[in-house]
Amino acid sequence: MPDRRRKLLAAASLLLCAPWCEAAPDFAGEWASNDARYAANRIFEGADNDGRPFAIVDKKDARIYVFDIAGRLIGASFALLGSTPGDRSTPDIAGRTPASLSPGERTTPTGRFASEPGVNDKGEDIVWFDYDASLAIHRLRPAAAHERRAERLASAATDDKRISLGCVVVPVAFYASVVGPILGRQRGVVYVLPEDSPVQAMFAGAALGLAAH
Repeated sequence: MPDRRRKLLAAASLLLCAPWCEAAPDFAGEWASNDARYAANRIFEGADNDGRPFAIVDKKDARIYVFDIAGRLIGASFALLGSTPGDRSTPDIAGRTPASLSPGERTTPTGRFASEPGVNDKGEDIVWFDYDASLAIHRLRPAAAHERRAERLASAATDDKRISLGCVVVPVAFYASVVGPILGRQRGVVYVLPEDSPVQAMFAGAALGLAAH
């Protein structure tokens, strides 16, 4: 292709993209998967967050992205997730004790969840995202040494992040500087992306419903 024609096509592409690019959420140079970027664009384009801050949990990459109401990324981090991959939670799981859960029941369910600040049974501040299933975003807590949770969070291997009962567990500093100030002071929306189906299916028409409590 002649150089002049190539330059004209490139310029035309930029002009067509300009309005969309300016409206796209800002990941502030943070690496993000195509699924996470697709979700952020759909959320922002459709104002799906209802004027609230929001978080995207990318289970495939075990990462969480927290945005303000304008779609600006406030912070991103690795996160610990349910020990078993899967997009559904077990019915009536909130009434069960942790010890009674089989490995296959320890999932982080997919969906669009209304989040709100709260406290757990120990008085620790957390962010509920699926109250009915007793699931929240919370800071890393002390755990049995053999679980190596701190090491798992620091690891670059995605498989290392599967250890929780279903909650989204983040580093203490990340909770204090990002989650707490953004989602821990007001209602928000948490989007947990699927791992058993395409992300596009989650945002297809009426398939995206708001789970609230």
